[in-house]
Amino acid sequence: MSYPRIGLVLGAGGARGIAHIPVLEALDDLGIRPAAVAGASIGAIIGAGVAAGLSAAEVRERFLAVFGSRSSALAKLWQLRPRRIADLMVADNYGLGKLDPQKVLSVFVGDAIPARFADLAIPFTAVATDFYGGEEVRFTEGDLPSAVAASMALPGLFRPVLIDGRVMIDGGVMNPVPTNALPADLDLVIAVDVVSFPEPRDDRPLPTGIDTVVGAAQLMMQLIIAEKLRERPPDILVRAPVGPFHALDFLKSRQMLEAAAPMREEVKRRLTRQIEAPQARPVLTGP
Repeated sequence: MSYPRIGLVLGAGGARGIAHIPVLEALDDLGIRPAAVAGASIGAIIGAGVAAGLSAAEVRERFLAVFGSRSSALAKLWQLRPRRIADLMVADNYGLGKLDPQKVLSVFVGDAIPARFADLAIPFTAVATDFYGGEEVRFTEGDLPSAVAASMALPGLFRPVLIDGRVMIDGGVMNPVPTNALPADLDLVIAVDVVSFPEPRDDRPLPTGIDTVVGAAQLMMQLIIAEKLRERPPDILVRAPVGPFHALDFLKSRQMLEAAAPMREEVKRRLTRQIEAPQARPVLTGP
């Protein structure tokens, strides 16, 4: 089968981003290599790996090597421990946002992504947010780890990243599924949304306090996604079935992969149908 030029967009969503993997596996099953990739937050990390040439199997292997067990994750976290007593003094910000995203990326991702955008096998765009400028920023050249670190700098967890005098935070703040960051000359766009929506718990009639905070953030992000997708609707929008999981549930990676596994065959069916009948668009998968 002859394939068109396909753009791949991997969205923000923290640990739920592991649900990108079945979509990558579907592309690998079909022998499809994206012509361009864009990503925000966790989508920028995985997207950079894909653009560097990692297969879906390699992305899965690397993800589970770190988060597949508590001991392996704790071993990585130990490398991020404060080296000085002064680093523990947090009176200025109540302890929020103390992690350096560039160091976290180095410890957890290592050599999975190269040093420069120019070293990538596939054109890639990392989306971040200019905190003081109040605008979306797209990185397509220069230092790759810095751009990805900026894209993943989740407020409250990571320190902002300073790039060219601008303070950068998580790209998901302004564009969780950045379809508009892809080049214009593509034949077909696949976008993956792993933000999900709040879901009720079977054991309680009302959400907990943390569930309310997390769910409110999800609702706001879904509103942004809806507005951004009007600007550039994807041909295939994949919504991962990971609603029961939180953005920091990295230690539940295996459970999330199991929940997202049906996406692999579904995406293959939808994508094959779209390629054979390109006028039938957009195609939605998931709820």
